[in-house]
Amino acid sequence: MSKRPRLGWLGGTFDPIHCGHLDVARAAHTALALGTVRLVPTRVPPHRSAAHAPPKHRWAMVTLAAQAHDWLGVSDDELQADGPSYTIHTLNRLEEQGMDLGGLHVITGADAFATILDWKDATQLIDRCHFVVVSRPGHQAQALRQTLPMLATRMLDAKSYVEASTPSIFLVDTPTAPVSSTEIRNRVAAGQSLDGLVPEAIATYIDTHGLYRGEA
Repeated sequence: MSKRPRLGWLGGTFDPIHCGHLDVARAAHTALALGTVRLVPTRVPPHRSAAHAPPKHRWAMVTLAAQAHDWLGVSDDELQADGPSYTIHTLNRLEEQGMDLGGLHVITGADAFATILDWKDATQLIDRCHFVVVSRPGHQAQALRQTLPMLATRMLDAKSYVEASTPSIFLVDTPTAPVSSTEIRNRVAAGQSLDGLVPEAIATYIDTHGLYRGEA
């Protein structure tokens, strides 16, 4: 029996995309030998305020970021959908399009996954696909066993990865860049350098299009 192709799916506002996002994507890709990781910008983030940059600019920036890595791809699935970008709605659309959700690995930072029980239809959500949870500064993936004890039996250490037959939560403990989109926007507004915080192509795009200059 052939193995299912393993696809990584990293959603986010990406306002803008930065080195922390890319570190999370890379960590998941490496730990689970994912075939491709798709960056999926949200149209309307359901758990935070509206994005600062329009969808066309956020899409352009994730596309630029993906072009630098042959294992990265992009998807406009959530940009094309109406209403808030709930993950459960995304899974419904992907399944309707014929995707085998058994091979889908939704990637998220440990800080975001700590609130998984507050996500729309959370119980159904974690029963339909794999999750890959990567440490973020101040939020270790392994600590989720204590934070979410009701899900601890489903959490597996990605270091000892084996093909899972049922939806599982893979924990990836590795350093990722201590940077946030809020910090990037504040630095742009203050006229400060973005060196080492975003890929050079993203810094150039932000400057060329005058993004975030009025964010202070």
